Amino acid sequence: MSDTPSSNRIAKVLARHGIASRREAEKIIADGRVTVNGKQIESPALNVTDKDVITVDGKPLEERDPPRIWLYNKPTGLVTTERDEKGRDTVFAALPDDLPRVMSVGRLDLNSEGLLLLTNDGEIKRRLELPSTGWLRKYRVRVHGTPKDEDFEPLRKGLTVEGEQFRPMTVTLDRQQGRNAWVTVSLREGKNREIRRAMEAVGFAVNRLIRISYGPFRLGNLKTGEVEEVRQKIVREQLGLEAPEGGKNAPKRQDQKPKRQQKPTGRRRNPRKT
Repeated sequence: MSDTPSSNRIAKVLARHGIASRREAEKIIADGRVTVNGKQIESPALNVTDKDVITVDGKPLEERDPPRIWLYNKPTGLVTTERDEKGRDTVFAALPDDLPRVMSVGRLDLNSEGLLLLTNDGEIKRRLELPSTGWLRKYRVRVHGTPKDEDFEPLRKGLTVEGEQFRPMTVTLDRQQGRNAWVTVSLREGKNREIRRAMEAVGFAVNRLIRISYGPFRLGNLKTGEVEEVRQKIVREQLGLEAPEGGKNAPKRQDQKPKRQQKPTGRRRNPRKT
């Protein structure tokens, strides 16, 4: 293997091909499932080029597709993992069968719903999850009780919960609905159960949480369980990517809507502008 300017670390290459995230790719390598030019490797500290022959579980890497992003309206009751040790239903088992292998951008917990971004590119996943990206995540949140606007001031200033610092959030009290109130919350990080824990810290239990946008991507009218691909032009513009040369790797045009899936995830629809 020649360490040239055009070379990349093996884990990064696997991530870009949609095999796994970079961290997961490093584990796959450590498990001895990857070969380079016929030799099994167990360390990700290796640079490879386009001339190197790479296999995973005995299968050569397929030609890399351009980065793609899908919007998914996650229902409650699904965990955002490939497999669950407790045997709970997962997002990935519920996705339409005609979807290629995808990874989630961040997570939504079991009882949360709404917009979950999916991508075929591990580097895009990593990029969109980094706090430095700073993309705004917006949520519709229902809390039990009758809060006043000033009750949320600690969240706007930033607070510490169980030793963990939460950055300031934008919080708007929308309306009271019986014994519950609806609140819109926006934040630029995705710590574990952050909104639920922050609300509990100021005395309110969250009983519904819906993510409605992630950066420029919006849930819109996407129905629960449905998947919709973002148009390639929009992906390139929002991520600052160059258009692919020649076009042979471009996704095939989807002129017809596939039949509605029988499972609760619904259907995969034609791409629309986000």
